Amino acid sequence: MATATLPAHRISVADYVAGITAGDRALLARAITLVESSNPEHGRLAQSVLQELLPKTGKAVRLGITGVPGVGKSTTIDQFGMNLIADGHLVAVLAIDPTSKRSGGSILGDKTRMSALAQEKNAFIRPSPSSGTLGGVTRRTRETMALVEAAGFDVIIVETVGVGQSEVAVADMVDFFLVLLLAGGGDDLQGIKKGIIELADMIAINKADGDNIKRADRAAADYKHALQIFTPHGATWFPPVLTISGRDNRGLKELWEKVLDHRDKMTATGEFQARRQGQAVSWMRDMLEDRLMAALKANPKVAAELPAIETAVRNGTLLPTLAVERLIGMMGL
Repeated sequence: MATATLPAHRISVADYVAGITAGDRALLARAITLVESSNPEHGRLAQSVLQELLPKTGKAVRLGITGVPGVGKSTTIDQFGMNLIADGHLVAVLAIDPTSKRSGGSILGDKTRMSALAQEKNAFIRPSPSSGTLGGVTRRTRETMALVEAAGFDVIIVETVGVGQSEVAVADMVDFFLVLLLAGGGDDLQGIKKGIIELADMIAINKADGDNIKRADRAAADYKHALQIFTPHGATWFPPVLTISGRDNRGLKELWEKVLDHRDKMTATGEFQARRQGQAVSWMRDMLEDRLMAALKANPKVAAELPAIETAVRNGTLLPTLAVERLIGMMGL
């Protein structure tokens, strides 16, 4: 029976591996669905596929892009991606959608916001609901990155929702972290946070077009000064500040040149490999936490006692730390 007609969990590991490495978009999408599934059977199959594909991963440029809503992330990524494709690259965009904590729903509108890339055969856009995880980053983004790398995409862009702690989570899984900012709005240093500035490998002032060019230049000068104050001077790389316009395709060539320059310099010093190795360990630790939490919830003793323990904590009759100790004790740990 053809794999196209089989349920995702009935396709063999060998068929997934062969299809993904051959560039089969349908099998790639189905493998990502397995990765994102909370079904244990799907999870085991996904991990087997990933293990077989591991030698095919790790070669792509991993670029994280963040910025507050309205900064122009989607417009910039759409044009930036088209530029890369024109230069012969295969581009995958993993766009993390904010999931409603109340309804659990998400917009998943990235394919309409990135209209050019959505129609491009050498691009792959995967909108993924954040499911309430840290900072809007899906629990399986790392695994999805590995799958698209194995499928031959050599530039992977992870777009964050630009709120909360998403920047921290994404910066820990990419090679280069770009922060998009805007000029104007009263205070040109609006929203500048020491923690985010320390994470940035580069800052780009977007929408530097029309009457806004002078304001963007002034903002860039302000942010350069802020970087001098906030960011430790590294021997290998100091974050540059550019002005760009995603709408007018201005400055995007220079942006890509900076990404490659950073990669070359970090590779030469060994910092690139060390960063990748550290990210692999972080991936393992995150997965370990997920598995431990899943095991806790699946434990019959915990399932029986958890509602009463949560009620006691809610009513203030049981200290949260003691509640945790009690739950851990039920696991025999």
